[in-house]
Order: sequence, then C-alpha cells, then structure tokens
Amino acid sequence: MFTRAAKNCLLKAHYQKKLLVLSLSRQPQCAAFSTSVEKRGKGLIPKREEFASRHIGPRESDRDQMLAYLGFKTLDDMIQQAVPENIRLNRDLELEECYDEHELIERIRSIAEKNKIWRSFLGMGYHHCVVPHPILRNMFENPGWTTQYTPYQPEIAQGRLEGLLNYQTMVTDLTGLPVANASLLDEGTAAAEALSLCYRQNKRRKIYLSDKLHPQTISVVETRCSALGMEIFLGNVNNFDFSNRDVSGVLFQYPDTDGNIMDFTEVVHKAHTNGTLVCCATDLLALTILRPPGEFDVDIAVGTSQRFGVPLGYGGPHAGFFACKSSLIRLMPGRMIGVTRDASGQNALRLALQTREQHIRRDKATSNICTAQALLANMAAMFAVYHGPNGLKNIGVRVHTAALVLAKGLRDSGNTIENPFFFDTLHINPVMAQTEIRHRAKQREINLRYFSDGTVGVALDETINEKDLDDLLWIFGGKTNLAKLTSEHDNAENLEGSIFNSEFRRTSPYLTHPVFNSHQSETRIVRYMKTLENKDISLVHSMIPLG
Repeated sequence: MFTRAAKNCLLKAHYQKKLLVLSLSRQPQCAAFSTSVEKRGKGLIPKREEFASRHIGPRESDRDQMLAYLGFKTLDDMIQQAVPENIRLNRDLELEECYDEHELIERIRSIAEKNKIWRSFLGMGYHHCVVPHPILRNMFENPGWTTQYTPYQPEIAQGRLEGLLNYQTMVTDLTGLPVANASLLDEGTAAAEALSLCYRQNKRRKIYLSDKLHPQTISVVETRCSALGMEIFLGNVNNFDFSNRDVSGVLFQYPDTDGNIMDFTEVVHKAHTNGTLVCCATDLLALTILRPPGEFDVDIAVGTSQRFGVPLGYGGPHAGFFACKSSLIRLMPGRMIGVTRDASGQNALRLALQTREQHIRRDKATSNICTAQALLANMAAMFAVYHGPNGLKNIGVRVHTAALVLAKGLRDSGNTIENPFFFDTLHINPVMAQTEIRHRAKQREINLRYFSDGTVGVALDETINEKDLDDLLWIFGGKTNLAKLTSEHDNAENLEGSIFNSEFRRTSPYLTHPVFNSHQSETRIVRYMKTLENKDISLVHSMIPLG
C-alpha cells in the first residue's frame, strides 16, 4: 500500500518526466525513460541503455505497479487526467536522437578539444593550483563527499562539520582574526557582505572602496550595496577623509590587484578614530609569509580560498571566506560551526550560528545568499591539512621567490617594475610597446593582464616552472634566462621587492592545531578523509532525511 506522500512523489516525478518529453509515444527519436532494448533509427543494432533510466524514476515494474494503484494503464493516461488539454503541446518536440552516457561524454570531449589551452597569468584573485591527487580522488570525485545535503542535521553530518571547522580554523589562523564563518559564495559577495555588516553596525550610508580592489569585487559591491541605499566612493585609500564621521566602512585589497603590498596602519588608525570599520580583502597563500591583517587591527578580512587546491573552473565555483573580530560575531553573515556536547556528554559539532533568512525573520537576516560552497571549503581545508603549515609556507616562499627572480630579469632588460613590494603579482611598465608584448605573448600562447595605460600585469602561482619564467622573460624582451639568473643569485631574500626581510614579513605562527600537523602522508590523509566521510549520511548510504 502506498502512502499519500508516495503518491505525491509518484505524481511529481511523472509530471516532471512528461513535461520534459510530453509523450513517450510521440517521441520515437528519444524514448528517454524506457529501459527496454530498442532499435536505433533504422538500424538493426540495439542501442545502449539510456542514461535517464539509470538516474531518473523507478523501474518499469515499479512504475506499472504504481500506475495500477492509481487506476491508470499508461503514463499517457495519467497525463491526460492530470494536465488540462488546453496547455498540452500537441506536436512532437524537435529533438535529436538521444545520446547514451558514453556517447555524450565523447561528444563533449570532442567539443572541448577544440579549445586552445593557453597559460594564464592574469591574477585578480584567480590562480592555477595543484589539486593533490588524494584529495581529488577521495573527496572531489567521491559521492560519499559530494552527495550529502546541507549539514542542517548535525547528527548525520559530523564529518563535514569537522571539515568546515578546520576551514574556520585555517582562516582565523592565517588572517589573524579570532572568528570566521564556514565559507561564503565567493570573494566578491564576501566583500559586499562585509560592507553590509559595517552599515548594519554604524547606520551610516557612506562607504569607501579602494580603487586597487579587484575589478570584479568593485562591481559586485557596487551592485549589492547600492541596492541597499549606500553611497559608494571609489578612490585612493590614502586620500580618504574620515573626519566627518559619516563613513560606515572602508575596504582595501592586501596585496592589491596590481600586486602592491602597502602599509595600511595609518589608514586603519584614522578610520577607527572616526568610528569607521575597516575591511580587508586578502590572499590566504600570501598570508603564509605576509603579515596578517589582524595584526594591524583590521575588523573584517575576506577573500577566496580558490588557490588552496580548487581548480579555476573558468571562474568558479570557489569558497569565499569571512573573518572578523569577536565583537562583530552576531552581525556576521553565513553560518559558523561550533563545538558542543551531545546528550551522552560526548563532544559534538553543530551549526552554532546561521543567521540567514531561512532560519530567522527576513528583516533580521544577515545574509540572503544560500550557497556557501561547502564542498569547495572542505577541499581547501583538506589542502591545508595535507600540506600543514610548513608545506603551505613552502608553496608561498616558492611563488614569491619566482616572482622576485622574474622581476630581476625584467629589470635587467630595461623594464620597470612598478611595485615596491609584492608577493606574486608584478605591475610592469615594459620597454616595448604593449602591442608588441601582446604579439609575443600570443606566440607563446600566454594570457597576460593588459592595462589601458600601456602597462602589463603578470601574476604567478604554484604551478610556475622554468619554461614559464623563460617564456615570460622572452615576451618582455629579456636578454637572460632563469638558469643564468639563479646562478648569479643564491639568496632571493636580498632581491629587490622581497618581503622576506621587510616590515611586511610574517613572524606569527599558524595552523598549530594537531589536525594540521598529523596527516602529511598520502596514507594518513586518505584515512582521515575516510574517517570523516564515515560520520556522514550521503546518497551512498541512503536517501537523506531533510526534517
């Protein structure tokens, strides 16, 4: 006997099927929901099983049993009773013959292979990275990690919650701030959320944006904050006037979109003196060797964790992060994982804060964006667990050293580096015309960032190698190569632009918790991921209750 819920599910499923293909009898070229072996076209070779039959709806015997219970002989009979005649489409859909799963993948691959894959050094918050194979295989491609529902029910989500707690710990340690949430949509929306928090706290409509923010961040903030009635002023952060005490918040980039590392101590002091909250968009990898924003009294730090083992994906998805001072925790957007005790007194994890409109009155919600990229946040956290503090620092040192060597070679060739200090991004005033730079870059199939004033941006990442650096030197008319440069300098710390011996170097420890210092071998990280996976209920185990 079927329950009312079962009948409703049946009707919903078959409505969806029927509205997609309208009538199986009218679509001989794409019998999407049939599991029987049929002839393809006019040939005699039976076609493969349909993809849909593996993933959508019940088996034929189940379908027939449910139809009989409802008093119908066929799906067409049910649709005729359920869908009014005047809204039915009484003609065939112009659909090509269905591909099976294998054919579809081959078709997609053949299309994708027409793309030309160039090396990109565009930067602006997006960087190539190495996805560790244990994480790729055991998390990103593992349905035991990818099919769980949002962890609203802590009893069946302890594994993911622990991963997200690791994410929060990673962000707080690297930013130098005491509190972080369990991820947001991306860096742009995290920046908009930060300034919205400033507005809620100070009730002042004016906000300041540095003109050295990433351009997409500026666009998102302008779109989101203008809709809330805020007045947005864009300019040089050092020229902002806070003396009228009418500014809710100020946002700058550290390092900025051109790669510059600036001392914002005075800006922060002036803002705080006049009651303005200070927000900083930053780079987690840079913070492995760069003084964290929390140490110069920033109130809120935001950014993306993309370069911690999450592929570019043509711009997303990637998890954004949001960290702040403890005094702002009740205004913080998104959700936060907390440690508590269960009924038996054992330590347990739960969503301690989730002030979104699904959970409280809409006018009290601190965030209206539901997507927090939990899987990508867990990937980034596991990247930190796998590498540990020493491994992350080694990546940061390697990227910065490569940028120092490249800058040295470019200067030796007559180019001007506009950055006094930098981490991985160079703003170059080339000795050649920008059009010539474009032409030479095209020959090497390399994407660079071109500014309207004729300058060029180059952002390095952890995948950089000797050929990349030699090609970049050639593009800018270099008269040397990496081998020669490295033979002339045995210590990158003394190269111009280095932060190793500067006031910007990081001296504070991070990722000191045992979880970040215990799983640096492939065996250990795989076991740890499997331990967390086994604490969850996903579609690997059963259907997931949502109540």
